[in-house]
Amino acid sequence: MRGISGPPAAAPTAPGRLPLIGHGHQLARRPLEFMNALREQGSVVKILIGPTAAYVVTDPAVTRRVLVTEVDAFAKGGKIIDALRVFFGDGLATIADGDLHMKHRRLMQPMFNKSHIATRGDVMISHVRTATEAWAEGVARDTYEDMNDLTLSTFLVALFGSGLPGHVEREFQGLMPEIMRGTIRQTILPGWVTKLPLPANRAHERRVARLRALIDQAIDHHRAQLASAEQPAPPPGCPAHQDGPRTEGAASQAGLFSTLLTADDPETGPLSHQQLQDEAITLLTGAIETTGTTLAWTLYEISRNPGIERKLHAELDAVCGERPLRQEDLGSLPYMRSVLKEAMRMYGPAWLVTRITTRPVVLDGVPIPEGADVVYSPYVHQHDPEVYADPAAFDPGRWEPERAKSINRSSFLAFGDGRRKCIGEEFAWTELLIVLATVVQRWRLTLTSAPPRPQAIVTVKPDKLSMTPQPRVPTKAQEHEEQPAPS
Repeated sequence: MRGISGPPAAAPTAPGRLPLIGHGHQLARRPLEFMNALREQGSVVKILIGPTAAYVVTDPAVTRRVLVTEVDAFAKGGKIIDALRVFFGDGLATIADGDLHMKHRRLMQPMFNKSHIATRGDVMISHVRTATEAWAEGVARDTYEDMNDLTLSTFLVALFGSGLPGHVEREFQGLMPEIMRGTIRQTILPGWVTKLPLPANRAHERRVARLRALIDQAIDHHRAQLASAEQPAPPPGCPAHQDGPRTEGAASQAGLFSTLLTADDPETGPLSHQQLQDEAITLLTGAIETTGTTLAWTLYEISRNPGIERKLHAELDAVCGERPLRQEDLGSLPYMRSVLKEAMRMYGPAWLVTRITTRPVVLDGVPIPEGADVVYSPYVHQHDPEVYADPAAFDPGRWEPERAKSINRSSFLAFGDGRRKCIGEEFAWTELLIVLATVVQRWRLTLTSAPPRPQAIVTVKPDKLSMTPQPRVPTKAQEHEEQPAPS
């Protein structure tokens, strides 16, 4: 056996397994507590999902070997990836390691360049402002649903351009949560159960098929926009010219997805219809669940920490004053970025990730056979008390430059690490900052439900989060109003 480190010794098995289902009941009922407790068992702990063994890595230094230094021994795969592939297909998140993955990553990279994303920034800001200005003062809202709906619609505008048919957006919003719940169900149940012709399995298949039909409609819409942008402008004097050149209007509505529609690999040519579908689904799933969940938790934590709220307001008001947010302001909001990063640390985004061994290995002294599932949890690593002082406390100050020096990069895995690190990280930060800044600039949200409890689905979501918006006056404007009138 080719070892990675240390003399081989059998992995400890987590307590509490049951016949036939192994630890599946614990993963279904109390997954976060169960995974967090594994740290006490060792750096690599064996669990059973049905009769199948999986090896959970609880030490971030060992996880770094899996993702970075010994990455060839741990391929993208495992039960979660197999379940995701049912509706992702071979998108960038699920495609196997190798030349094809690198080709897709190269083709998609220009879409997520900082300068390219910036071209959509003001359009996204305008969309978020319009959506949030429609909120009614003093009327409680489901903040988790709001943030998921808002991040989806904002991402659709950025990805496919404006004017997407309304029914497409609405169906996306209804389908995605159900599909993700079905995927988690397929992950924690034995494989033979997910293959039976059960009503739940058939419903999952129908939802996936409908999602692909919606993706086709979105792609067709975007192709039509690009074709319209390529039409020559009418000559001067023509009546159509009085409404302005069509080229500029259509081009301004084009989205980031044009990068993939026009991509052309020298060896294999453009992406196929199936590949375009797979990548669109991958992008949408990554944008909705993770970003919306992070924003919901962030707004909750701001509402219960007045000092953090005051500091956020002061930073935002110093940058924007009484005018609306602009794309160029995003780089001047470091404290807001720290608040968002702390929400990512505490609540996700993804709480469970798998790899599969490509050969027999010895990982931190534990022998693991070829073809075995290796699991790590960003949630567990980001709550490690040896890395994060008082990990249950929401403390954005831990990300200030001096304090952050003591945090090992392997202990923050919101975007993964290594060659499979999330390609959309820059876009995620842009959308997070735009939505949070726009909401905080216009509203103060107060909790009207019981404090939410974390639920591990794909992300660590709040079980219930109802908040009531009240208008907010920028600090400088408020100070001006409170000054006595000259006598």
